[in-house]
Amino acid sequence: MNPNHTLASSSKPACSFLFQNTDIGRICLLLLAILITTASYAQLQSPTEFFGYAPGEKFTLSHDLVDYYQHVADNSAMVTYQKYGETNEGRDLTYAIVTSPQNHARLEQIRTANLQNAGIASGNGVSDAAIVWLSYNVHGNEASSSEAGANTLYKLITEKQNWLANTVVIIDPLVNPDGRDRYVNWFKQTRSDFDGFVDTDYDVDPQAMEHNEPWPGGRPNHYLFDLNRDWAWATQVESKQRIAIYNQWMPHIHVDFHEQGINEPYYFAPAAEPFHEVITDYQRDLQTRIGRNHGRYFDQEGWLYFTSERFDLLYPSYGDTYPTFMGAIGMTYEQAGHGRAGLGITTEEGDVLTLVDRVAHHTTTGLSTVEVASKNAAEINREFGKFFGNAPGKYKGYVMNGNPEKVAALAKLLDTHEIQYSYGTGTASGYNFGTGKNGSLTQQNNTSNLIVSGNQPKARMVQALLEPRAFISDSLTYDITAWSLPYAYGLNTVATTSAPAAGNATATAAKTTNVNNPFAIAIPWDSHQDAKVLAGLLNAGLKVRYNEVPFKMNGTQYERGTLLVLKRDNINMSAWDKTVSKLVAEHGVGMSTINGGMTSPGGDLGSPNIKLIQKPRVALLGGSPTSSLSYGEVWHYFEKDLKYPLTRIAMDDLDGTNMNPYTVLVMPEGYYGSALAKHKDKLKEWVQNGGTLIALGSAARSLAGDEFGLQVQRTETVTESDSSTPRTYAEGERDYISNLITGAIFKAQVDNTHPLGYGYGDTYFTLKKDATAYQYLSGGNTVAYIQENTPYSGFAGKNTTAALENSMLFGEQPVGQGSIVYLTDNVLFRNFWENGKLFFDNAVFMLNNDVTRL
Repeated sequence: MNPNHTLASSSKPACSFLFQNTDIGRICLLLLAILITTASYAQLQSPTEFFGYAPGEKFTLSHDLVDYYQHVADNSAMVTYQKYGETNEGRDLTYAIVTSPQNHARLEQIRTANLQNAGIASGNGVSDAAIVWLSYNVHGNEASSSEAGANTLYKLITEKQNWLANTVVIIDPLVNPDGRDRYVNWFKQTRSDFDGFVDTDYDVDPQAMEHNEPWPGGRPNHYLFDLNRDWAWATQVESKQRIAIYNQWMPHIHVDFHEQGINEPYYFAPAAEPFHEVITDYQRDLQTRIGRNHGRYFDQEGWLYFTSERFDLLYPSYGDTYPTFMGAIGMTYEQAGHGRAGLGITTEEGDVLTLVDRVAHHTTTGLSTVEVASKNAAEINREFGKFFGNAPGKYKGYVMNGNPEKVAALAKLLDTHEIQYSYGTGTASGYNFGTGKNGSLTQQNNTSNLIVSGNQPKARMVQALLEPRAFISDSLTYDITAWSLPYAYGLNTVATTSAPAAGNATATAAKTTNVNNPFAIAIPWDSHQDAKVLAGLLNAGLKVRYNEVPFKMNGTQYERGTLLVLKRDNINMSAWDKTVSKLVAEHGVGMSTINGGMTSPGGDLGSPNIKLIQKPRVALLGGSPTSSLSYGEVWHYFEKDLKYPLTRIAMDDLDGTNMNPYTVLVMPEGYYGSALAKHKDKLKEWVQNGGTLIALGSAARSLAGDEFGLQVQRTETVTESDSSTPRTYAEGERDYISNLITGAIFKAQVDNTHPLGYGYGDTYFTLKKDATAYQYLSGGNTVAYIQENTPYSGFAGKNTTAALENSMLFGEQPVGQGSIVYLTDNVLFRNFWENGKLFFDNAVFMLNNDVTRL
């Protein structure tokens, strides 16, 4: 990108910034815009002229696309272009605002009136302009969409200006530029160049290298997260920055452009069932009308398409559902292609699918969407205002309490989405999440109640994120079916049938004590925030201990796992106590001082039960056959969440890797098969010498067998027929899902006397994503297990739950001086299940501290 570009259109004079909300400023901007419009089209270039090739003839790198958007903004009064953030790899995140010069003169008025219409901003404004947001390339290797975005931009301002008279179009050209450039660079390095002896500079054979991306592929972002599943959880830097801008605009229509398998026709709205119940009849109707408009254009060209299949609107963290639950018409458009298609590929029907075709299809639906918005702008604004307010569901509010650090973590997420909440005291009654029955919740453990009322503008999003059990009209869904945040954050919660009154209390502050060179500092171990403090202490070179047996001192109970920083251990570190205090304050956790080593009861601070934490050196397996998503979750977890060093080792390099320096090895999810078989002896020897091997999710299945103590209880089921009539072929898919769990919440019992269970109560709610059940460990420690086989939330196939009864969830199998930790439900899945993270922290820091490595 040109370093002189500021990502704010240089053709927009200073008056647009200084006097935007004054009559003089608007007149100034309008007159100048008219003059600039007349003069600038001589300099404005089409994508073909700017890049030197027609849309779809080549792939364009992200910085070149950014330069084109800046060129258009510099040469058109209908476009402004701004930077809203930056990726992990330093690429710009940007958006263009496309509308008439007259609307540009009153953009702030349009934006503010829209928020007032929704009740989000004070005032009674109602906008007369429809706001359409087009998002391109959230999956980096679905690369046709960004090519189409540039083409759509040009056509809007040169051919469809009349639509812009009452429509503001926001274009995010590159939601995931890191992933896109990973794919495009790979393709440019790999593609064929036949130099004239055939008609194309690409190989249409599906078996060619250019159609088979290597691990991890270009789909995810830098940390290998699927950004299309991160809207609600906002764990990634791209999501956080985008959502901040999204909430400033709250568009009426949002389109997420995608690609699917090479043999599929084009998909557009209406979406498939199940629709979440917060979706209104109007939202259903308008997306259907938009789809019909697309169909009209596709019919004219003879292009094939399908609707109302596969892509549902239930899970709230997609690029179509999140906007839908925020009042927009949220839609996914899927073009055949994906990372396999390259510039051209032969489909199973013998046709050649080209990038030129793909760009044309996405351009058509993008323009068609804007057309429908323009023709229905007044109606769209009117219905948008009706969406906000009280939610339609049974529950009108949620009252939560528990660990203050977990309450604060949830409040931070609510802030991201600008959802209103307050704090209060007292007792609330309603559906109790912990028991699954009606009950009450009283302030306890010196915590204030976090109150989220359904009586607020974003009530429908509140319902979608917090309700105990989403209504599912059809069990054939595209993603997990349960995500309720009170379970994810481990908070005591009741859902009330009437809106709770807003509280006037403040958040409970963590208990801290002024320090002045005490005998020891104690930090409770009961949330992931405490693990962040521990990581910071170890990074700073401090020595930290923990207690295996509870003890009491001066009326204070210190539970198992309490972090103990002793003066004696850190005598050579100046101001050690100030270092501890600073880290505790940064993470908002509690602490207390201990002024002597004698406790009662439970063992003195010099007891062998007070263990020194051996600073772990952690390695992570990556590359094929690991799941790139799971690998990325662990990688991001250490670098951005825990902020603790991690060494990543490719599976192919394991043979030649000296494992002796590492104390912890994480196996992310994956299907290891023979790739693991040849390394089993090496890994077993390493564990026997004191290593901790952590197997996440499906990785546990790869270790199942007599050798490592893990036994599968049941992996597949047989459908029991209740009739003498055989099932039909068409019933096969529904029989199949009867044997699945696609993401449901189950209650587990926890042995919190074991180090893997430190910091937990005696129960835990887990997000179970598959139906594999494991026996209790016969020679090890079953730390968490499922007794109740009925989900508290979400869908579980009728044939799956029997084996879950009395099955192991988390466990530790000692092997020599070390151990294998089985976290059979991946507690780091998408990094949003906050209450599961401490199990992983325990596995990293609390196990095998009797082994000293020199």
